[in-house]
Amino acid sequence: MKIYLKTIIAFVLTLLSIAPVAAQDILARQAPIDARMRAVDSVSLKRLLQKESFSNPSAMLYGNWGEHYARNKATVPDSFSIVLSNFCMPTTSHIVTSDYGMRRGKLHKGVDIKVYTGDTIRAAFSGKVRIVRYDEKGFGNYIVIRHHNGLETIYGHMQKSLVDQDDEVRAGTPIGLGGSTGRTADAHLHFETRFCGIAIDPTHLFDFRNQDVTGNTYVFHNDKKSSTALAQARKAKEEQASNTTASSKKQTHYHKVTKGETLSAIAHKHHTTVDNLCRLNRISKTSTLRLGQILKYN
Repeated sequence: MKIYLKTIIAFVLTLLSIAPVAAQDILARQAPIDARMRAVDSVSLKRLLQKESFSNPSAMLYGNWGEHYARNKATVPDSFSIVLSNFCMPTTSHIVTSDYGMRRGKLHKGVDIKVYTGDTIRAAFSGKVRIVRYDEKGFGNYIVIRHHNGLETIYGHMQKSLVDQDDEVRAGTPIGLGGSTGRTADAHLHFETRFCGIAIDPTHLFDFRNQDVTGNTYVFHNDKKSSTALAQARKAKEEQASNTTASSKKQTHYHKVTKGETLSAIAHKHHTTVDNLCRLNRISKTSTLRLGQILKYN
């Protein structure tokens, strides 16, 4: 009996001495597996972020959510391909009553589409409602939606909004009803398309007549600086033309020579110089003036 008990105790002590080694072996074998799993998780996360960036580039483009309908703290890329697939026309109306461009001395940064009070207005693409607001002196009831493709769309003068701020919407979701609220005389939808706060002519993206998009993608080019330079050059040209016209008008004054008048007397009378009179009339200082002769002056 004593021998049998000693044998059992010895066996138990042997197991206890072996157990830590076995556990270490298991951990050692498991370590490479954990490392591989971490690597897989890292790759999966990277792919997930890339996928999210591709399907929702707005998350990478915009630095803030903000509450102003147009100004956003965003770094504008030199160029960007905007995906236009999975779209919905904001309204079934084919009629554009006012185009994008200069209007009454200001840039009309969208298009006006003829709608009737109560017509359904729909989200152009999937995204999230950023602003739902009323502006009595502007767009009346208007909505701003930030879309996953990087665009933001603005819907103005609606009778009523059907969504709330921060709502997730899909392309085609009813977001409002057509109306004539705000600063307008008749019912229409003011519709804008913007990229990182920069207005794009909506007709470059949407064919309202045929109720379709202009292509699968639209490539945005950041030519804001060149546009500013062009505007400055145009302004300088207009000022130059204005100065030329003004100068031309000054040269249209005439003087009829009376008896006894001299170039010096005429120049003094019209606050100019003899040299200027001679240059404009192609005469010399010694030329004899004739009675009734017509002289130009400025």
